[in-house]
Amino acid sequence: MDDWARVEHWLRRVADEGRLAALTQQTYARELRAFADWGRAQGLPSPLTLGAREIRAYAARRRGQGLGARSLQKSLSALRSYYRDEQAAGHISACPVPARLVRRRAEHLPKALDLEPLNALLDAMPRAAPMDARDHAMLELFYSCGLRLAELAALNQADVAALPERWIVRGKGGRERMVFLGGRARAALSGWLRQRNALATPGEPALFVSRRGGRLSHRAIQLRLAHWAQALGLGAHLHPHMLRHSFASHLLQSSGDLRGVQELLGHKNLTTTQVYTRLDWQHLAQAYDAAHPRARREGGDD
Repeated sequence: MDDWARVEHWLRRVADEGRLAALTQQTYARELRAFADWGRAQGLPSPLTLGAREIRAYAARRRGQGLGARSLQKSLSALRSYYRDEQAAGHISACPVPARLVRRRAEHLPKALDLEPLNALLDAMPRAAPMDARDHAMLELFYSCGLRLAELAALNQADVAALPERWIVRGKGGRERMVFLGGRARAALSGWLRQRNALATPGEPALFVSRRGGRLSHRAIQLRLAHWAQALGLGAHLHPHMLRHSFASHLLQSSGDLRGVQELLGHKNLTTTQVYTRLDWQHLAQAYDAAHPRARREGGDD
């Protein structure tokens, strides 16, 4: 039996257990299958026989194929997850993936919008027609709740039909966090819910639907945000992550509560929130996460 098939078995088990978010599962599957194909092509008998030298060779091969530093980090994260499970099962003594194999370039994080132009954009959006009311509600929810694109797209009507002041969102890695619905967002959502049936097909659970009545896709949401930014003269390319970044930055500027913003974003470590909001608090954040016995949590960030 081909021992590289154990990689495919691991992918199926992880999918059955629901341990990873859907997009992470897709990334891991793509990267680990590429890894297994490389191992077979190299004539390596098993993934369990590999050490750091072979992993470095694989990383160099992927980089030579044009894979960027950020994408290569994702590939190595997939390998680490696989090998750590093999280690936990007692099949290997240690994970062979080196801890710092790739030097990451400085992140180009999305720019936060200034409060005044963002408020002007949201206030200027039309909302009489069903699609306009839908788009207005989407932008208000992004900014009010700090939602990721996948989180907003996955919302169902039942999640918010009662217009709750707060509710639980399942985010990246299956982690749950509480989000809060501000007054403007609640009004916009109410306006959309009154018109939703004009677009939605009967029985469709999705909160945000397309003109054809089904769940609105990630790409469609991105295009609608870009459309309104251009139509209303924002002067910047608007995308969901920019609204999430603006949510975090504006909250932090007004409250100074880095830990609270971390919770609202669903980040694991304080350092992630510091980088995300472009504030020069890195030393404090790293010291807190290193020293406090309950600072760290399980899972990854975004």
